[in-house]
Amino acid sequence: MRLRADLAILLLLVFLALAFIATRIASFVRIFFEHSGIALTQDEVAIAHNSTSNPDRRPQLIPKIIHQVFHNWRDPGNETIPSDWDDLRQSCIDLNPTWEYKLWTEKTSREFIATHYPWFLTTYDGYSFPVQRVDTVRYFLLLHYGGIYLDLDNGCLADLTPLLYYPAWITDGGRGALSNNILGARPNHPFWTLLTNSLIPYNYNYFFPYVTISYASGQWFETDIWQKYHALLPAPGKDGTQENRLFRIMMDDRPEADPWLYFSQARGGTWVNWDNRMFLWIGDHLILLALGVCGIVGLVWWAMARTVCRKNRGYAKLKSKHKDDDV
Repeated sequence: MRLRADLAILLLLVFLALAFIATRIASFVRIFFEHSGIALTQDEVAIAHNSTSNPDRRPQLIPKIIHQVFHNWRDPGNETIPSDWDDLRQSCIDLNPTWEYKLWTEKTSREFIATHYPWFLTTYDGYSFPVQRVDTVRYFLLLHYGGIYLDLDNGCLADLTPLLYYPAWITDGGRGALSNNILGARPNHPFWTLLTNSLIPYNYNYFFPYVTISYASGQWFETDIWQKYHALLPAPGKDGTQENRLFRIMMDDRPEADPWLYFSQARGGTWVNWDNRMFLWIGDHLILLALGVCGIVGLVWWAMARTVCRKNRGYAKLKSKHKDDDV
């Protein structure tokens, strides 16, 4: 009887552990599927702007500031931007001449964090991968100043003014996690508050460089917080405003997708690590992977159940050698 009880407890603990793991996996996998927020195509942004010429009817929410970040971790101290990136940067300056342009270097980024968010400086300095500092400083810049952030491998194709009438937006490539390469927000939007406050709790080393970068500070992290933020909001319309709601600007970069109207894209991948190809494959085969995990879990459960059954069959009653003992 004692062995049966021990096995029952063991099975219960295994079941609870598997349930916890399954819950965590489900929470993680949702990052790569349909997202919350109000989806807008670039055409819809342009049409809304062109049909609303009266600024009193549609107030500008985002200040006219363009942020870009250049940290030369391959040659520290060298602040010379590669020529192709410099051309992209100049396209944004030329097409938005009345905007303030801010280029944040490794030095000025750290000074900004130290001055305005000193509570985060230890975490900022302690990141294992330099790109994590580029990831995180952009979030604090949008929280503090507002404006539009672009990676240096993105340029501009048009005046960005039509994008200033939404309180906070993010880009959605339509496949997998949301993107953090192009972002827009008014200052002090509650989403960016939640995002920046979540950086320290998410700061773990997940062994794989790609996972650590993506889930501790990058796109996966941002997408997970995006979903959590929306879960905290009242149902659409109940708060009477869209001020705290978020928008997804659809920007699929596949050849068959709609052409981009506001931004261009050049080379990237400056932070690629050895595990990127493996996880790109996983991203393209999520359903197959999920089926494989379910199969392994089922196989383990079946094997343990068979073990318990065999143990139980081993407790047959032994006949006594003396008749008087069988009373």
